[in-house]
Amino acid sequence: MRSVPEHLWRGVHAVLRPVGEFVHVSAIYLGLAVLTTLGLSLVLPSMRQQSQQLHEVVLTMFQADGAGYTSDDEGEVSDWALPPTAQAPEPGAASTADTAAGGTEAGSAEPSGQAGQTAQTGPAVPIEPGRTTFAGALAASLRDQPIQGVTQSQSHALRSYLARKYRIANSVAGALIRTAFEVGREQKLDPQLLLAVIAIESRYNPFVESAVGAQGLMQVMTSVHRDKLRPSGGSAAVFDPVVNMRVGAQILADCIRRRGGIEGGLACYVGATGPSDGGYGARVLAERRRIALASGLPPKD
Repeated sequence: MRSVPEHLWRGVHAVLRPVGEFVHVSAIYLGLAVLTTLGLSLVLPSMRQQSQQLHEVVLTMFQADGAGYTSDDEGEVSDWALPPTAQAPEPGAASTADTAAGGTEAGSAEPSGQAGQTAQTGPAVPIEPGRTTFAGALAASLRDQPIQGVTQSQSHALRSYLARKYRIANSVAGALIRTAFEVGREQKLDPQLLLAVIAIESRYNPFVESAVGAQGLMQVMTSVHRDKLRPSGGSAAVFDPVVNMRVGAQILADCIRRRGGIEGGLACYVGATGPSDGGYGARVLAERRRIALASGLPPKD
């Protein structure tokens, strides 16, 4: 008589065991689904905002003066589609890519917590019609137009170094080099110093943003310098490589003038108020030496 309840219990237990396992697994997956939903509810608004900002940046960077930018059958940018600064120069005329550019000011994104300049260093300088844009610099790079004061072999060597080390397109490296030399001439700064600062600040990622809000190639503190970016299109313009480099070059030049030298200027740029900049200046100057070796151009003090 005892064997009947035992057999019954074993049967019930055999049925309940897989049911219990199913409920346990379902509870785990349900918990994961709840956590995923909560995570997405926090992340998606930020992603949506970043997508909108990126869309504005792309429109700002590649907006044409007239018909828009297109490519011909050979893959080169057509003359009719380029703004005046990107048109091929007349025989014997200087390249429009060698015109000077305006600047404003910037900050830094060092993880030391000293990121970003807060000092106001001068009036905003808007991008005037006819001045080189990133699209114009890119078109000149695609056509391999010469850069003032740089031989073709030096330009190609520097372009190759930056493209290979920082994994950017060769033509984009050429456009950034061209812009650095233009801005450097205007601010009386070594262009290779600007390229080194970009390397340390952002590793040539024009859309990078630090934890403290420094943005773009030279890590401009948009919250601090919003008024300086307004003449160039507002806060979204901070991600335009040309605007960002103009901004960064002005603040760096002002820092160097105030501190009386490059080392002190770099410490000012990174926001160091004490005697130590956390090694920031040494890293920038070491990268400038590597850039100079790659290009064959001596650094300028």
